[in-house]
Amino acid sequence: MFPLAVAGAVSLADPPLADSRPGRIIKAPNYLTAHYWWAYVHPRAIWLFERQWLVNLILWGNYAQLRNAALTELGDVLRGTTLQVACVYGDLTGELSRRVAAGGGRLDIVDVLPMQLENLRHKLPPGAPARLLAMDSAELDLPDGSYDRALLFFLLHEQPGEHRERTLSEVFRVVRPGGEIVIVDYARPRWWHPLRYLWRPLLAALEPFALDLWRDEIVHWLPAAAQAEWRKQSFFGGLYQKVVIRR
Repeated sequence: MFPLAVAGAVSLADPPLADSRPGRIIKAPNYLTAHYWWAYVHPRAIWLFERQWLVNLILWGNYAQLRNAALTELGDVLRGTTLQVACVYGDLTGELSRRVAAGGGRLDIVDVLPMQLENLRHKLPPGAPARLLAMDSAELDLPDGSYDRALLFFLLHEQPGEHRERTLSEVFRVVRPGGEIVIVDYARPRWWHPLRYLWRPLLAALEPFALDLWRDEIVHWLPAAAQAEWRKQSFFGGLYQKVVIRR
């Protein structure tokens, strides 16, 4: 049986569960249970993958560079409201929460899997200015324009096109006009990159939607009516990208 989440928020400053819509049951998306059970859903997944060195190995030694690129883009001192869409293995969220704390801001992290939110709760320091929200990224129970910025770190390549489009539409909706959306994910490497040929069959087998990001720019999945400026920076011979979207 795959996990269900009850919609709500766990505040680290206020430990009790506070349901935003009590009793609402959120089912893990089919793509997650069908294709990523081994990485996120299996009871031993967190035990296996929550290792900094392993996350770095999976990213071919680029974890720190990509984490720092995202954090530098967001800034050292983060005032107002920050949204992280989906939990991630490694120390990214801890570093992000410190920057939010330095600015007296608030950090919300959404994820559809209770076990991932619980794992993150144990990783964050007591009193961190964070709320952990049980939600599907494609159906955010959050007000329009309620965040100054949002971060998506290696989420979109895991989602099929329709879910990816809905996720970006929802993130675009909840970030205020003038706010910033920072995305770090896979991209198509340069023609000369050995991993363009070695990594492709592995991605196709283990992460069947990742090659979408080799074929199209991330902004391809933005809402059709979206008015936004964007820029892109490549890393590691083009295998990774950082996309910054200004609402």
